[in-house]
Amino acid sequence: MTVVRLGHPPRLAPVLFAGAVRSPLKRPRPDAHLPERSVELAEAAVDPGRLTAYAELCGFPADGRLPVTYPHVLGFPLAMKLMAARDFPLPLLGLVHTSIEIRQEAAPLRVEDRLELFVHAEKLAPHRRGTEATVVTRVRCAGRAGTVWMSRSTYLARHGKPGQAPDRPADKPLPVQATWRLPASLGRRYGAVSGDRNPIHLHPLTARAFGFPRQIAHGMWTAARCLAEQPFEGPVDVRVDFKAPVLLPSTVAYGAEAGAFELRGGDGRLHLSGQVSQRG
Repeated sequence: MTVVRLGHPPRLAPVLFAGAVRSPLKRPRPDAHLPERSVELAEAAVDPGRLTAYAELCGFPADGRLPVTYPHVLGFPLAMKLMAARDFPLPLLGLVHTSIEIRQEAAPLRVEDRLELFVHAEKLAPHRRGTEATVVTRVRCAGRAGTVWMSRSTYLARHGKPGQAPDRPADKPLPVQATWRLPASLGRRYGAVSGDRNPIHLHPLTARAFGFPRQIAHGMWTAARCLAEQPFEGPVDVRVDFKAPVLLPSTVAYGAEAGAFELRGGDGRLHLSGQVSQRG
């Protein structure tokens, strides 16, 4: 595997621009070849101000600890560099985050920790709406052995005719714990603190270009907002599946019970389901 070692995080604006320019030239298919490349950052510094803004927007305490979802934000520029490359088979524009698995090995990381990041693409797979890629992010921390945080994210490139969605089994809603009103500006606000300025999240006009009636919330904001309500410490496994887009503005209900959680729309539609499993 080719290793691309970076001395500082890539600037997102030129990376996203390059990915946008190349997107119309890509024709994704599940039998395409993924680049055998790892993008690595020797030292990832955490900006205290940006961390505080992220914590406040997602509902986490601003106490100097990194929320369990925050290493995903740190690794996002590396993932974009990987996926914006000429030889990555999926178009960057319009990619939809469909799931994430997180494994945190020890106590939460802190703002002063010295971190190393490693990102690579693991596989392509067919999806009823197109093609999915799995992107793996690993974090190492000075003074701790081995990988301290890891995630596997799947990203969907929609193509062809959507077709009829398969019937889903009836599911019993979890007990509602809170109701949240999500403003139209949420995608722009989360984009500012996370760096993820995918046009499907920013404005109705740019979202319509990719088949959405108006802008949608970031999946990672919905996951982070739900996980901010989950009481856990130390080693933990998290799984989140993004079932249906959350259109903005909208009102959603957060339900939870025994480590399981979900987010539903006012009509009962399931937008997100997840599970937290404490270890040790």
